[in-house]
Formats: sequence, C-alpha cells, structure tokens
Amino acid sequence: MARLLQTQRLIGTNNITQTCLLLLSTDSLFCALYFSFLQMNQCFTFNRDEQKDREHLGELVLGFLDRELQPSCLLACLETVRILSRDKNCLDPFTNQFAMSTLARYASIAVDKSSPPSENPDQEVIVEALKSICNILLHNETGQVSLLCLAFLRLTHFIWLVRFFDLRLTFLLTALRVDVRAQLAQELHGVSLLGIPTEELPPLSRQQTELAMEILKILFNITFDINRRKVDEEEAAVYRHLGAILRHCLMSHADGEERTEEFHSHTVNLLGNLPLPCLDVLLMPKVQQGSIEYMGVNMDAVNTLLKFMEKRLDRGHKLKETLLPSLNLLTESARIHRETRKFLRSKVLPPLRDVKNRPEVGNTLRNKIVRLMTLIDTDVKDCAAEFLFVLCKESVSRFIKYTGYGNAAGLLAARGLLRGGKDPGIYSEDEDSETEEYREAKAQINPITGVVEEEQPNPMEGMTEEQKEYEAMKLVHMFDKLSRSLKAHTVTQVTCTGQVVVFNRSL
Repeated sequence: MARLLQTQRLIGTNNITQTCLLLLSTDSLFCALYFSFLQMNQCFTFNRDEQKDREHLGELVLGFLDRELQPSCLLACLETVRILSRDKNCLDPFTNQFAMSTLARYASIAVDKSSPPSENPDQEVIVEALKSICNILLHNETGQVSLLCLAFLRLTHFIWLVRFFDLRLTFLLTALRVDVRAQLAQELHGVSLLGIPTEELPPLSRQQTELAMEILKILFNITFDINRRKVDEEEAAVYRHLGAILRHCLMSHADGEERTEEFHSHTVNLLGNLPLPCLDVLLMPKVQQGSIEYMGVNMDAVNTLLKFMEKRLDRGHKLKETLLPSLNLLTESARIHRETRKFLRSKVLPPLRDVKNRPEVGNTLRNKIVRLMTLIDTDVKDCAAEFLFVLCKESVSRFIKYTGYGNAAGLLAARGLLRGGKDPGIYSEDEDSETEEYREAKAQINPITGVVEEEQPNPMEGMTEEQKEYEAMKLVHMFDKLSRSLKAHTVTQVTCTGQVVVFNRSL
C-alpha cells in the first residue's frame, strides 16, 4: 500500500526517471491509474500549474501502451489518456505520429498499410481509444491525420458504443478536413454507405437515435456544397433516395420530446443541402387515412416542417441558428412546388379579416413572422420577408397587403420594387382571396401600417392666425436646417424602375 501511495503521488511529477522506476510493476501501474481515474473521471477543467505534470504523465502512459499489457492495465492506461486529452493545452504528447498510430491501433483503425489495425477483441479498449482520438482531433489541428477506414466499415457485431464513436470520429474528420470530406463523398460514395435503413423507422430507440444523428451530421458535412453545383442523373437519384429517407426521419419520433426535436433539427439541416428538384420526394407518398391532404397531395411532411419552424420561432432563442434552416427550407420548397406554396399560404396567410390590428401585432403565425421583419438581425429579417414574399407569389401589392409597406420596404428596396410591380416567376394564378371585411375597409387602410387607423384630430384646429403663421415659419426653419445638413450626406432617390440610386443634383 505504501508503494502504491508513493506511485500515486509521483505520477505527473517532473522526476520522470524516478517515476519510471516506480512504474515498472504493471500491478502498481494499474492500481495508481485506477484510483486516479476514480478521482478525475468527471474532471473537465484543469489546473494550469500542473500542465507539465500532466504532459509527463501522458508520455509515460504512451510508453506503457507500446508494451504488452494485461487487459485491465491496458484499459486503465487508455482511460487515463482520455482524461488527459480533455485538456486542450496539454495535447503535445498525443499529437505526434507515434501516439496517433498507437491509439489508432487500439481503436482497430488502419492508418496506413504499414500499421494494420489490431484484432483486439476487447471492445471497451476500442471505445476508450476512439474517445481519446476524438478529444485530440477536436482540440488540436496537428492531430488531424487521415484516419480512413472509418465507421461504416465496422463489422456489424460491434457494440453500439463502438459504432457511435466511429461515427463521431468520422464526423470530426469530415468537419475539420476538406480532403477527407471530398474523399468520403466521391471515392467512397458516403451518401450511399451512410444511408439510414428505413426499416428501423419509426420508432427509434435511444441508441438508434444517437447513431442516426451522427450519420445525419456526417452527411451534412459531405453534402454541404451540393446545391451550389449541378448534379447528374445518377447523383440526383441518390439524393432523391436520401430525401425519401429524411422524410421518414422527419415523420418519426425518438425517445422523448427533446431528443425528437434534436433529431428533427439534424434532419432539417440535411434537407436544406439537397438539390431543390429532389425535394419533391416530401410530397410523394400517397394520401392515406389520417394524412393531411391538400390539392390531392400528402402534406404530412410539410405540415411537420411548419410546426417545427413555429416551435423554434416561439422559443425565440438563437433564431439565426435554430430558425433559419427550417424557414429557408420552407421558402425554397414553396418557390418550386405549387402545392406546397398554396398549403403554406393557407396556414400562414389565410384570407385577411383583421384590419384593425397591425400585421406585427397578434399571435397568429403571420403576426409572428412579420415581427421577425422588424428585428435588427438582417439575416433573420431578410429570411422572414423572403418567405412571406414567396407565399405572395412575389407580388408587391399582395406582400404590402399582408405586412404593411413599412415592414415590406427593406425587401422591396433590395429588389428594386419600391414603386410596385412583380418579380418574374413561374407562379400560377390564385383565386381572389379578399374577404368582405377587407373589401369594405380597403379604402381606409393605411398602406404604411397595413391597418385602418382612427381619424386624428386636426392639429391646427382652434389656433389663431398668428399661431398658424408661427408654426408655418417654424416648419420653414426646420426644412432649411435639414437642407443644410444634407450637403454633408448622400441623398438617394427612387427611380422609375424602383431602384434606389444616389441623387444627382444636376438633373
């Protein structure tokens, strides 16, 4: 026991030679590391004063990993490496080729032909080695070696935890290395290899959900730029099949509401990467009993997307990260699919009856989205405006009708449509959506606010002629002051084409 306590005290000290002598016994090593593991297993913050000590301990443990060790001692060493690799400032011992090759060997990953993976039957050892590699790749760029022969190449008899960390490692590599991303997408046909079996859906168990979400994140990385280039027929068929699988994911449920929302979030992110023509698979299933039907088309998936978007909107937290993927997806789907646009319009912009309240006031989905158009975040406000503009078939008059000119001005100015008109599009004609309430109040509606406003009292009523003259001169002085200040500023005007240009005084 005294020897064990001495070993524990000296692990991580600067005296490497003395420590090595003490650690010659693997039994002592196992005991010291085991008790150290019990104390530090939940440790994620580290004392900077002990950084050198931890680096020395990492070097010692890696030295032992190069020996033949008993399974219990081997596992204790790898657990120690996992804990030490959490410290991003203490990764030097683990980022060299020897350390990465050693960990890859215990993880049963072939780094190159000269270093074949070990046939280690202990899957706990594989998991610990994979966790360590993931920590190193997450925090240190020099450790990002090309570890191909990854998750999808595992044998099916491996426990789910091995498969999970295989996928996590693949995700990190595809996120951090463009070359690995390209190789997985093109040479290894990663989209097909990583496809989620539809027979597992629904419902998904907790373990299936974890694996599926890692796959979705990997697929997001390797398809990130797919909609920026043209795809051939073979690729389009692959992405349409993937879209059909993602529809199953969207309609399935995981273990618990929070986990289901996270799963759907990854699904929506990936759907946004697919080529737009492939999104028609969301509408392909036949209408069945209990399905939402609109114009003879199954709208279950679109309705689920809309509810998902509204839930994120109501939460109001980090809208740019949480809301925009689903809002963008709905916008593009509505732009290219007539049935989707009409269904969304019936839900978001039903026939207008309320002409007393401003468009941004209220709890309807239209009110909530119009409120987004008043935010400071330009990405969110532009995306919200674009969504409503597409639902209005890019008609300026209809857009102003539902949002008010003041809220619509930003998008109209950017499109050069401040004078009205309509963007060219392939939209079909819709039936007249004006209600009796709107027709009766149409003449009294203020186009700036989009509502009928009460008549304001005449501000000059009851004034004497002298008071009126005084107010008039006051207004003249204000105009004079404004005209003088404009000399130091750029003045713009709206042209007959609706474009905003710099005002030319010579005209």
